[in-house]
Amino acid sequence: MSVYTPAEKPTMYFIGVTTTKSSIMKVFPKWMEYFGIDAQLKGIDFKPHSAPEAYREAVSFIKNDPNSLGALVTTHKLDCYQASKDLFEGVGPYTQLLQEASSISKRGKELWAHAKDPITSGLGLENIMPKGYFKNSDAAILLLGAGGSSLALSLYLINKSKDSDDVPKNIVITNRSEKRLEEMKKIHATLQSPITFTYKLCPTPEENDAVMSTLPEGSLVINATGLGKDGPGSPLPDNARFPMNGYVWEFNYRGELQFLTQAKAAEKEKNLTIVDGWQYFIYGWTQVIAEVFHIDIPVSGPDFDIICDVAKKAIQ
Repeated sequence: MSVYTPAEKPTMYFIGVTTTKSSIMKVFPKWMEYFGIDAQLKGIDFKPHSAPEAYREAVSFIKNDPNSLGALVTTHKLDCYQASKDLFEGVGPYTQLLQEASSISKRGKELWAHAKDPITSGLGLENIMPKGYFKNSDAAILLLGAGGSSLALSLYLINKSKDSDDVPKNIVITNRSEKRLEEMKKIHATLQSPITFTYKLCPTPEENDAVMSTLPEGSLVINATGLGKDGPGSPLPDNARFPMNGYVWEFNYRGELQFLTQAKAAEKEKNLTIVDGWQYFIYGWTQVIAEVFHIDIPVSGPDFDIICDVAKKAIQ
């Protein structure tokens, strides 16, 4: 017998770990009001790497309940998809490559899975970097951390390189353990790209800083480790050597954000452009909401600015 109760009104789910603590619980109702949609968001919490049966039960419930329209999945993207892939009639372009689902939605009677992270991280990147920046520059990208968000951004850039030369010539990826680097290396090896990828094992902040100190002027440095939000600290030491005229992107927008503090300490001296993960958060949610409710949501311009403003006011 299912532990889930049939939804009484159109419902989207947030499958995570501590969903009630997320800002989205305050933002979602205001967005629905703005979009003119009568719907609610409900959290489903699992411990990381829960039993496959638990994920299957949640996905089966969404599939079979008429008012359950879909879900955004964090943390459990891999485990959830692996446990329930046979329940999906359709998948998005990145789903099979990544073998994960961050978005669950319906198209008529069909259940669809999408891996949205390459799309949302790409939108975030395009929002930060000037158009044509990499085409006319030797600037590199340094990805601190080799987890899912780093892989997603690298896949976006590989895909973009098929029809654009506005991509970095070099991307350097560091990680504390070898396994994640090797997994990423294997995926990159299956894809053709003009981008040169370099993989560095860096167990300490000092080793990350040594790699960063070799970057060309104007390079982009990204904290994709989760440190500063999911765990304390930063992947860099204090007095880290950021690239002159560089760009700094902290994927997180809440938490202690020590990496962001370190960047701001060097902002004037190095003429840095510093961005946190707020808009990345907006893109992550609005892309899935658009899929679940079958609506068009802008990714730039005045209407997008209003969507960001609605979210900001909701959490103040």
